[in-house]
Amino acid sequence: MVIVDQQMIKLKDPNRKDRPMQNNASNDLTLVIGSSGKTGGRIVQRLAKAGRAVRLGSRSANVPFDWHDPSNWPAVLKGVKSVYIPYYPDLAVAEAPGHLTQLMEACKAAGVEKAVLLSGRGEVNAQKCEQVVRDSGLRYTLLRAGWFNQNFDEGHFLGSVLEGVIALPIGQSVEPFVDCDDIADVAFAALANEKHDGELYELTGPELLSMDRVAEILSDAVGHAVRYMPISFEEHEAGLTKHMGPVFAKFLTDLMREVMDGRNEWLGDGVQRALGREPKPFAVYAEQVAMTGIWSKPRRSLKSRVKGLVQRQGPGRCKASSRRSCHAGGAGKAAAQAV
Repeated sequence: MVIVDQQMIKLKDPNRKDRPMQNNASNDLTLVIGSSGKTGGRIVQRLAKAGRAVRLGSRSANVPFDWHDPSNWPAVLKGVKSVYIPYYPDLAVAEAPGHLTQLMEACKAAGVEKAVLLSGRGEVNAQKCEQVVRDSGLRYTLLRAGWFNQNFDEGHFLGSVLEGVIALPIGQSVEPFVDCDDIADVAFAALANEKHDGELYELTGPELLSMDRVAEILSDAVGHAVRYMPISFEEHEAGLTKHMGPVFAKFLTDLMREVMDGRNEWLGDGVQRALGREPKPFAVYAEQVAMTGIWSKPRRSLKSRVKGLVQRQGPGRCKASSRRSCHAGGAGKAAAQAV
Protein backbone atom coordinates (compact mmCIF):
# COMPACT_ATOMS: atom_id res chain seq x y z
CA MET A 1 0.00 0.00 0.00
CA VAL A 2 1.34 3.42 -0.98
CA ILE A 3 0.94 5.99 1.79
CA VAL A 4 1.44 9.70 1.17
CA ASP A 5 0.70 11.84 4.22
CA GLN A 6 -0.05 15.40 3.10
CA GLN A 7 0.00 16.62 6.70
CA MET A 8 2.05 15.22 8.13
CA ILE A 9 35.80 0.88 -1.82
CA LYS A 10 34.25 2.93 1.05
CA LEU A 11 35.36 6.34 2.19
CA LYS A 12 33.74 7.25 5.48
CA ASP A 13 33.05 10.83 6.48
CA PRO A 14 36.13 11.63 8.61
CA ASN A 15 33.93 13.57 11.01
CA ARG A 16 31.32 10.85 11.44
CA LYS A 17 30.31 9.75 14.91
CA ASP A 18 29.54 6.04 14.92
CA ARG A 19 26.27 5.01 16.49
CA PRO A 20 24.55 1.66 16.95
CA MET A 21 22.83 0.37 13.81
CA GLN A 22 19.06 0.82 13.75
CA ASN A 23 16.58 -0.67 11.30
CA ASN A 24 14.11 1.54 9.42
CA ALA A 25 10.87 -0.40 9.20
CA SER A 26 9.05 0.03 5.89
CA ASN A 27 6.11 1.75 7.62
CA ASP A 28 8.27 4.40 9.28
CA LEU A 29 7.16 7.88 8.24
CA THR A 30 9.57 9.97 6.16
CA LEU A 31 9.25 13.74 5.84
CA VAL A 32 10.49 15.06 2.50
CA ILE A 33 11.14 18.79 2.75
CA GLY A 34 10.95 20.48 -0.64
CA SER A 35 8.64 17.71 -1.79
CA SER A 36 7.73 19.53 -5.00
CA GLY A 37 11.34 20.30 -5.92
CA LYS A 38 13.68 18.67 -8.41
CA THR A 39 15.11 16.19 -5.91
CA GLY A 40 12.29 16.11 -3.36
CA GLY A 41 9.63 15.17 -5.89
CA ARG A 42 11.71 12.28 -7.16
CA ILE A 43 12.39 11.04 -3.63
CA VAL A 44 8.67 11.11 -2.83
CA GLN A 45 8.03 8.95 -5.90
CA ARG A 46 10.67 6.42 -4.86
CA LEU A 47 9.47 6.19 -1.28
CA ALA A 48 5.84 5.82 -2.36
CA LYS A 49 6.71 3.16 -4.96
CA ALA A 50 8.48 1.21 -2.21
CA GLY A 51 5.36 1.39 -0.05
CA ARG A 52 6.90 3.67 2.53
CA ALA A 53 4.86 6.30 4.35
CA VAL A 54 5.68 9.81 3.13
CA ARG A 55 4.81 13.24 4.48
CA LEU A 56 5.08 16.13 2.05
CA GLY A 57 7.04 19.08 3.40
CA SER A 58 6.25 22.29 1.57
CA ARG A 59 4.53 25.61 2.09
CA SER A 60 1.49 24.28 0.19
CA ALA A 61 1.05 21.10 2.30
CA ASN A 62 -1.97 20.73 4.60
CA VAL A 63 0.34 21.56 7.49
CA PRO A 64 2.88 23.79 5.76
CA PHE A 65 6.60 23.69 6.28
CA ASP A 66 8.34 27.06 6.03
CA TRP A 67 11.97 27.66 6.98
CA HIS A 68 11.03 31.11 8.29
CA ASP A 69 8.08 29.94 10.40
CA PRO A 70 9.10 27.21 12.88
CA SER A 71 5.75 27.38 14.68
CA ASN A 72 4.40 24.55 12.49
CA TRP A 73 7.49 22.35 12.73
CA PRO A 74 6.29 20.23 15.68
CA ALA A 75 3.10 19.34 13.78
CA VAL A 76 5.01 18.63 10.57
CA LEU A 77 7.51 16.41 12.43
CA LYS A 78 4.94 14.50 14.52
CA GLY A 79 5.46 10.77 14.03
CA VAL A 80 8.35 11.25 11.58
CA LYS A 81 11.30 8.84 11.80
CA SER A 82 13.47 10.17 8.97
CA VAL A 83 13.71 13.45 7.09
CA TYR A 84 15.19 14.59 3.78
CA ILE A 85 16.50 18.15 4.05
CA PRO A 86 17.27 20.52 1.20
CA TYR A 87 17.47 24.20 2.15
CA TYR A 88 15.87 27.09 0.30
CA PRO A 89 17.21 29.23 -1.17
CA ASP A 90 20.72 27.88 -0.54
CA LEU A 91 22.90 26.66 2.32
CA ALA A 92 25.25 29.51 1.46
CA VAL A 93 22.93 32.14 2.97
CA ALA A 94 23.98 33.45 6.37
CA GLU A 95 20.90 32.24 8.25
CA ALA A 96 21.10 28.63 7.03
CA PRO A 97 23.19 27.23 9.94
CA GLY A 98 20.80 28.81 12.43
CA HIS A 99 17.76 27.37 10.69
CA LEU A 100 19.40 23.93 10.51
CA THR A 101 20.21 24.10 14.23
CA GLN A 102 16.57 24.91 15.00
CA LEU A 103 15.36 22.09 12.78
CA MET A 104 17.71 19.55 14.34
CA GLU A 105 16.50 20.52 17.80
CA ALA A 106 12.89 20.16 16.66
CA CYS A 107 13.70 16.79 15.11
CA LYS A 108 15.20 15.51 18.35
CA ALA A 109 12.22 16.74 20.33
CA ALA A 110 9.87 14.97 17.90
CA GLY A 111 11.76 11.67 18.03
CA VAL A 112 13.16 11.81 14.50
CA GLU A 113 16.00 9.31 14.12
CA LYS A 114 17.65 10.00 10.74
CA ALA A 115 18.45 13.10 8.67
CA VAL A 116 19.63 13.17 5.05
CA LEU A 117 20.99 16.61 4.11
CA LEU A 118 21.40 17.84 0.54
CA SER A 119 24.48 20.03 0.57
CA GLY A 120 26.63 21.92 -1.91
CA ARG A 121 30.14 21.24 -3.13
CA GLY A 122 32.77 23.80 -2.24
CA GLU A 123 30.52 26.05 -0.14
CA VAL A 124 32.02 27.11 3.18
CA ASN A 125 28.65 27.86 4.76
CA ALA A 126 27.25 24.56 3.53
CA GLN A 127 30.01 22.74 5.39
CA LYS A 128 28.99 24.60 8.56
CA CYS A 129 25.48 23.27 8.02
CA GLU A 130 26.82 19.76 7.55
CA GLN A 131 28.55 20.05 10.91
CA VAL A 132 25.25 21.07 12.52
CA VAL A 133 23.73 17.81 11.30
CA ARG A 134 26.76 15.78 12.43
CA ASP A 135 26.51 17.28 15.91
CA SER A 136 22.74 16.85 16.17
CA GLY A 137 22.79 13.40 17.76
CA LEU A 138 20.68 12.02 14.89
CA ARG A 139 21.84 9.39 12.46
CA TYR A 140 22.73 11.18 9.23
CA THR A 141 23.89 10.99 5.64
CA LEU A 142 25.36 14.01 3.82
CA LEU A 143 24.92 14.49 0.08
CA ARG A 144 27.15 17.08 -1.61
CA ALA A 145 25.83 17.60 -5.12
CA GLY A 146 27.23 19.23 -8.24
CA TRP A 147 25.14 21.36 -10.59
CA PHE A 148 21.93 19.64 -11.67
CA ASN A 149 21.44 18.39 -15.23
CA GLN A 150 17.80 19.34 -14.76
CA ASN A 151 18.71 23.04 -14.69
CA PHE A 152 18.30 22.84 -18.46
CA ASP A 153 14.76 21.46 -18.65
CA GLU A 154 13.13 21.91 -15.23
CA GLY A 155 14.94 25.09 -14.18
CA HIS A 156 15.42 28.57 -15.56
CA PHE A 157 18.06 27.46 -18.04
CA LEU A 158 15.16 26.04 -20.04
CA GLY A 159 14.52 29.50 -21.44
CA SER A 160 18.19 29.83 -22.34
CA VAL A 161 18.17 26.51 -24.18
CA LEU A 162 15.05 27.48 -26.14
CA GLU A 163 16.53 30.87 -26.95
CA GLY A 164 19.86 29.38 -27.96
CA VAL A 165 22.11 31.40 -25.61
CA ILE A 166 23.42 30.44 -22.16
CA ALA A 167 25.12 33.43 -20.52
CA LEU A 168 27.19 32.85 -17.38
CA PRO A 169 30.23 34.44 -15.67
CA ILE A 170 32.21 31.23 -15.34
CA GLY A 171 34.69 31.53 -18.19
CA GLN A 172 36.07 28.14 -19.20
CA SER A 173 35.52 26.51 -15.82
CA VAL A 174 34.36 22.90 -15.91
CA GLU A 175 31.61 21.31 -13.82
CA PRO A 176 30.69 17.64 -13.18
CA PHE A 177 26.92 18.03 -13.72
CA VAL A 178 24.89 15.44 -11.80
CA ASP A 179 21.47 14.04 -12.62
CA CYS A 180 18.62 14.51 -10.14
CA ASP A 181 17.62 10.88 -10.62
CA ASP A 182 21.04 9.85 -9.29
CA ILE A 183 20.67 12.18 -6.31
CA ALA A 184 17.19 10.82 -5.59
CA ASP A 185 18.41 7.23 -5.83
CA VAL A 186 21.18 7.91 -3.32
CA ALA A 187 18.86 9.83 -0.99
CA PHE A 188 16.29 7.03 -1.10
CA ALA A 189 18.98 4.47 -0.31
CA ALA A 190 20.19 6.59 2.62
CA LEU A 191 16.65 6.94 3.99
CA ALA A 192 15.87 3.25 3.58
CA ASN A 193 19.08 1.57 4.73
CA GLU A 194 21.18 2.24 7.81
CA LYS A 195 24.38 1.14 6.06
CA HIS A 196 24.61 4.70 4.70
CA ASP A 197 24.63 6.23 8.19
CA GLY A 198 27.55 8.58 8.77
CA GLU A 199 28.48 8.72 5.09
CA LEU A 200 29.48 11.81 3.13
CA TYR A 201 28.74 11.29 -0.56
CA GLU A 202 30.18 13.65 -3.20
CA LEU A 203 27.59 13.36 -5.97
CA THR A 204 28.74 14.28 -9.48
CA GLY A 205 28.30 13.09 -13.00
CA PRO A 206 30.96 10.95 -14.70
CA GLU A 207 32.74 13.77 -16.57
CA LEU A 208 33.91 17.36 -16.25
CA LEU A 209 32.17 19.58 -18.79
CA SER A 210 32.82 23.12 -19.92
CA MET A 211 29.81 25.22 -20.82
CA ASP A 212 30.97 25.16 -24.45
CA ARG A 213 30.76 21.36 -24.35
CA VAL A 214 27.38 21.49 -22.62
CA ALA A 215 26.14 23.78 -25.39
CA GLU A 216 27.41 21.33 -28.03
CA ILE A 217 25.61 18.41 -26.41
CA LEU A 218 22.43 20.41 -26.05
CA SER A 219 22.63 21.57 -29.67
CA ASP A 220 22.76 17.96 -30.86
CA ALA A 221 19.83 16.96 -28.66
CA VAL A 222 17.65 20.04 -29.14
CA GLY A 223 17.96 20.29 -32.90
CA HIS A 224 18.98 23.95 -33.01
CA ALA A 225 22.18 25.77 -32.15
CA VAL A 226 22.80 26.52 -28.48
CA ARG A 227 25.85 28.59 -27.63
CA TYR A 228 27.59 29.62 -24.44
CA MET A 229 28.15 33.36 -23.90
CA PRO A 230 30.80 34.17 -21.25
CA ILE A 231 30.01 37.37 -19.38
CA SER A 232 31.67 39.20 -16.49
CA PHE A 233 30.58 38.96 -12.87
CA GLU A 234 29.65 42.65 -13.05
CA GLU A 235 27.39 42.04 -16.04
CA HIS A 236 25.89 39.05 -14.31
CA GLU A 237 25.09 41.01 -11.16
CA ALA A 238 23.73 43.98 -13.10
CA GLY A 239 21.44 41.73 -15.14
CA LEU A 240 20.05 40.04 -12.06
CA THR A 241 19.66 43.29 -10.10
CA LYS A 242 17.09 44.56 -12.60
CA HIS A 243 14.78 41.65 -11.87
CA MET A 244 15.38 40.55 -8.27
CA GLY A 245 16.97 43.50 -6.55
CA PRO A 246 20.56 44.20 -5.48
CA VAL A 247 20.70 41.99 -2.37
CA PHE A 248 19.83 38.66 -3.97
CA ALA A 249 21.71 39.53 -7.15
CA LYS A 250 24.87 40.16 -5.15
CA PHE A 251 24.36 36.95 -3.18
CA LEU A 252 24.09 34.85 -6.34
CA THR A 253 27.06 36.54 -7.97
CA ASP A 254 29.26 36.17 -4.88
CA LEU A 255 28.27 32.51 -4.67
CA MET A 256 29.23 32.03 -8.31
CA ARG A 257 32.62 33.59 -7.58
CA GLU A 258 33.09 31.26 -4.62
CA VAL A 259 32.25 27.93 -6.21
CA MET A 260 33.54 28.47 -9.76
CA ASP A 261 37.16 29.19 -8.86
CA GLY A 262 38.33 25.67 -9.71
CA ARG A 263 37.72 24.07 -6.31
CA ASN A 264 35.01 21.77 -7.71
CA GLU A 265 36.79 20.70 -10.87
CA TRP A 266 37.10 17.07 -9.86
CA LEU A 267 34.87 13.99 -9.97
CA GLY A 268 33.23 12.56 -6.88
CA ASP A 269 32.49 8.88 -6.39
CA GLY A 270 29.37 9.17 -4.24
CA VAL A 271 26.98 7.58 -6.73
CA GLN A 272 29.35 4.68 -7.28
CA ARG A 273 29.90 4.08 -3.56
CA ALA A 274 26.27 4.41 -2.58
CA LEU A 275 24.66 2.54 -5.47
CA GLY A 276 27.37 0.38 -6.99
CA ARG A 277 26.87 1.85 -10.47
CA GLU A 278 28.06 4.73 -12.60
CA PRO A 279 26.22 8.09 -12.66
CA LYS A 280 24.22 9.18 -15.69
CA PRO A 281 26.24 11.06 -18.36
CA PHE A 282 24.99 14.50 -19.42
CA ALA A 283 24.58 13.34 -23.03
CA VAL A 284 22.24 10.53 -21.93
CA TYR A 285 20.23 13.01 -19.88
CA ALA A 286 19.98 15.33 -22.92
CA GLU A 287 18.82 12.49 -25.19
CA GLN A 288 16.15 11.45 -22.69
CA VAL A 289 14.83 14.98 -22.24
CA ALA A 290 14.82 15.64 -25.99
CA MET A 291 12.42 12.72 -26.39
CA THR A 292 9.88 14.48 -24.14
CA GLY A 293 9.58 17.37 -26.61
CA ILE A 294 10.15 20.09 -24.02
CA TRP A 295 12.97 21.55 -26.12
CA SER A 296 10.96 21.42 -29.37
CA LYS A 297 9.41 24.89 -29.24
CA PRO A 298 10.10 27.08 -32.31
CA ARG A 299 13.17 29.29 -32.16
CA ARG A 300 12.75 33.05 -32.05
CA SER A 301 14.66 35.79 -33.78
CA LEU A 302 18.01 36.85 -32.32
CA LYS A 303 16.69 40.14 -30.94
CA SER A 304 13.68 38.34 -29.47
CA ARG A 305 15.98 35.71 -27.94
CA VAL A 306 18.18 38.40 -26.37
CA LYS A 307 15.14 40.19 -24.96
CA GLY A 308 13.86 36.92 -23.57
CA LEU A 309 17.30 36.10 -22.19
CA VAL A 310 17.34 39.25 -20.10
CA GLN A 311 13.74 38.79 -18.98
CA ARG A 312 13.85 35.07 -18.26
CA GLN A 313 17.34 34.74 -16.86
CA GLY A 314 16.88 37.61 -14.44
CA PRO A 315 14.24 36.33 -12.00
CA GLY A 316 16.00 33.05 -11.32
CA ARG A 317 15.74 31.10 -8.11
CA CYS A 318 18.20 28.83 -6.37
CA LYS A 319 17.35 25.26 -5.69
CA ALA A 320 16.72 24.17 -2.22
CA SER A 321 20.22 23.71 -0.92
CA SER A 322 23.01 25.03 -3.10
CA ARG A 323 23.47 26.80 -6.36
CA ARG A 324 23.45 23.54 -8.33
CA SER A 325 19.95 24.44 -9.43
CA CYS A 326 20.49 28.17 -9.20
CA HIS A 327 19.63 30.11 -12.31
CA ALA A 328 22.71 32.25 -12.74
CA GLY A 329 22.00 34.04 -15.99
CA GLY A 330 21.54 37.78 -16.23
CA ALA A 331 23.28 38.39 -19.53
CA GLY A 332 22.00 41.94 -19.66
CA LYS A 333 24.60 44.22 -21.18
CA ALA A 334 26.64 41.44 -22.76
CA ALA A 335 23.58 40.02 -24.51
CA ALA A 336 22.58 43.44 -25.81
CA GLN A 337 26.07 43.98 -27.23
CA ALA A 338 25.76 40.71 -29.14
CA VAL A 339 22.87 42.00 -31.27
